[in-house]
Amino acid sequence: MTTGQIHVFERTTHEAHEWVNDLSGRLGWSSERDVLRLLRAVICRIRDHLQINEMAQLSAQLPIMLRGMYYEGWQPKLTPVRERHQDEFVAAIEEQVGDVLDYRGPEDIRVVFELLNARISRGEVDDVRANLPTELRDMWPAP
Repeated sequence: MTTGQIHVFERTTHEAHEWVNDLSGRLGWSSERDVLRLLRAVICRIRDHLQINEMAQLSAQLPIMLRGMYYEGWQPKLTPVRERHQDEFVAAIEEQVGDVLDYRGPEDIRVVFELLNARISRGEVDDVRANLPTELRDMWPAP
């Protein structure tokens, strides 16, 4: 393996850590593992609401390691989901992170949206939000 290949792994690990550290600071959580669980749950639930082209465009702006988590477990035949209401969206995420002691519900999900606003291009955030049902779009603050 060449040195250049190793740098790719180091860079993508560093980028993923930056996202997790940023979100950890925004949430005030002590466990990076729990922060990553929440981030993954939210981006995967967003993914499940999107058409394939939009889903791929969003994934292109994620660090490679997070992009792998984004696609892990994805079942194209089950998407896009037809969930229309905020409480259904929150419940799906809580199935993944409900046992996290620091988790405060929709407030923490909104913090993930704020991270995405800061880390993804405004145009992509606008496109993704436009593809979500109204209640979910209202939950995600405009960039």
